[in-house]
Amino acid sequence: MEKKKYTLSEDEVCRIRGDIDRTAQNVVKYMIGEKITLASAESCTGGMIASAVTSVAGASNVFGCGIVSYSVECKENVLGVDKSVIDSFGVVSAETALAMAEAVKKLSGSDIAVAVTGLAGPKSDSDVLPVGTVYAAVVYKDIRHAENLKLYELGELSREENRLMTVKRALELTYSALTDGLR
Repeated sequence: MEKKKYTLSEDEVCRIRGDIDRTAQNVVKYMIGEKITLASAESCTGGMIASAVTSVAGASNVFGCGIVSYSVECKENVLGVDKSVIDSFGVVSAETALAMAEAVKKLSGSDIAVAVTGLAGPKSDSDVLPVGTVYAAVVYKDIRHAENLKLYELGELSREENRLMTVKRALELTYSALTDGLR
C-alpha cells in the first residue's frame, strides 16, 4: 500500500502555530497560578518546545530547564538516560522518551517534565520505523505517560510539519497532565 502524499496547507500550518502559541500560553498561565515548574528534553524538535514556552511572558517564573539531547551520547551522558534503555528499546521509543522526561525532571528539580524523541525526516535511518514515528512523554506527580504520535498516519509530512505537530501534541499532553491528569 503506497503512502499518501500530504503536505499541510499554509492555513493549516498557521492554525497549528496558533494552537502551539495558545497552548503554551495556557501552560504558562496555569503553572504561574499553581507555582509549578517545567523542564523539557527534546530530540527531534531541537528546542521548539522550550522556545514556544519561553516566548510567553512570565515563563521565566516557571520554566527551569530545556535540554536539546539530539545525540544518543547526550541522552546518556548529559541527561543520564540509562544506556540499557536505549539498547533495549531504541532511541525512538516510549521507554526512552519517559527516561528523558524523568531525567530532565530530576536534573532541573522541576515539578513536571515533557520529552520528545522521534524521526522527523525527510528520511529514516531505521529499517523498521517510518518517518513520523515520534514519542512524547510527560512525567508529573504519579503520571508517567508516553505515546507514539504516529504522525506517519497523516501522510508523508515534511520535516518541519512533523516537528510542528510534535510540539503541538507535547504541549497538549503537558497541559492535560497539569489540568486533568491526562483523562
